[in-house]
Amino acid sequence: MADTLNKRLKTLLNKRAAAVVPGAFNALAAKMIADQGFPAVYVSGAGVTNAYLGIPDLGLISLSELADNVAAMRDVVDIPIVSDADTGFGNAVNVTRTVKVLERAGANGIQLEDQVFPKKCGHFSGKAVIPADEAIQKIRAAVDARQDDDFVIVARTDARSVLGFEAALERAHGFIEAGADVTFVEAPESIGEIEQIAKLPVPQLINLVFGGKTPVLEQAELKRMGYGMVLYANAPLQAAMLALRNTLAHLKEHGSTNGWDENLLPFSERQVVVDKESFDAIEQKYAAAE
Repeated sequence: MADTLNKRLKTLLNKRAAAVVPGAFNALAAKMIADQGFPAVYVSGAGVTNAYLGIPDLGLISLSELADNVAAMRDVVDIPIVSDADTGFGNAVNVTRTVKVLERAGANGIQLEDQVFPKKCGHFSGKAVIPADEAIQKIRAAVDARQDDDFVIVARTDARSVLGFEAALERAHGFIEAGADVTFVEAPESIGEIEQIAKLPVPQLINLVFGGKTPVLEQAELKRMGYGMVLYANAPLQAAMLALRNTLAHLKEHGSTNGWDENLLPFSERQVVVDKESFDAIEQKYAAAE
């Protein structure tokens, strides 16, 4: 199954049809993304850090915590998973282990970036990047470490905000020469930059963040440019946080959920989302005879 999903992901990217892929912050979010018919799911490092640990995206999550979340998502979805892998959690040696751990956990591709460890959210200020040669060697290590050649390596650069746009493009070319399947120039700041990135020789990934630095373009426009994947890495989490805050505010003010029903998923529908029926079937199948 892993081989098939790896190939599905690579094919999806190579179509360059701007496939929209939301970010998941836990297994429940991943399942709801799959249930809506999206072609893949992205494991957001920021989302998992915020939701699982309750802290900001500052490189504070560990590889094992990330892998546990990937494995939980793999158990409940049958679509390709692209996992954020931050900086690979260290140098080229760490990257080698990171690839193996996340591939074994059930990811079908990973995204590695060139920030200094510990990293920061791509749309935060105050980022720093490692030397280009070191970043390229880390991508080469990732390519060599994968067990399946169809396992997708996405090479991200944060150099746009640190060294400028041309330096970011130069790094992307270096990553491609090192064997990256996809490149990802994070946080372009104009439509012109977005158009130039799309001309790179491998499929491109773009991350659209509500309130971030990158102009939010329609899928049709990004498809025209030839992007492989359009990430909405944080939109599901931002929506969930708003709904949670509003529901808690209502409960605090009114002391009950009366008058708030339309904002809550009905109990029966909640059980459908988590596929309770299949677990009931298992229970009935193996119930002890009385």
